Amino acid sequence: MPEPAPLIEALRLHLVTDSALCGERGVLAVVEAAVAGGVSCVQLREKSLPTRAFVERARALKAWLAPRGVPLIINDRVDVALACGADGVHVGQSDMAPADVRRLMPGALIGLSVESLAQLEAAEAAPVDYYGVSPVFSTATKADAAPALGLAGLAAIRARTARPLVAIGGIHAGNAAAVMAAGADGLAVVSALCAAADPAAAARELRARMG
Repeated sequence: MPEPAPLIEALRLHLVTDSALCGERGVLAVVEAAVAGGVSCVQLREKSLPTRAFVERARALKAWLAPRGVPLIINDRVDVALACGADGVHVGQSDMAPADVRRLMPGALIGLSVESLAQLEAAEAAPVDYYGVSPVFSTATKADAAPALGLAGLAAIRARTARPLVAIGGIHAGNAAAVMAAGADGLAVVSALCAAADPAAAARELRARMG
């Protein structure tokens, strides 16, 4: 498992993929451009792709990312993560329990979505490496997202845990600095990169705004 300083750097800027937003360019092309611009971690999220195709896409991403030292995290699907040799898994509150993920992938980077202080309190005993705090702002890329926490909600969670926080939900270059100032260790974005005309330039701007 990464040491704290390398872990924080790896968590600095996540690209969370969205096949529809990537469009005809394809997920791999967007990932390549975004990594060139400074993305430090890629989370492959595929809600509708059949399992075999999901694994194939994950393997292709892993093969490209590994030589560049960029971790690949699979959203929700531990089976896909195991099949492709991913670096980690990110799970939500209704997905496989973190303790079960840890038993199956003892050396993996495990993230857990936290949407409230109550969820945070329960999560502190879980064997996870970081929290995905969501949604900070309202977002259209996750249909079942909880109510927005806002910067005050993010700051409240920051005050109650020492674990790394990756903020997600409605984050873009215009609010990135404020989100970091509220206590985030890293940012995770979907549309700000997947829908960008130039993902590399968009990633560079995000990194610059994060400080």
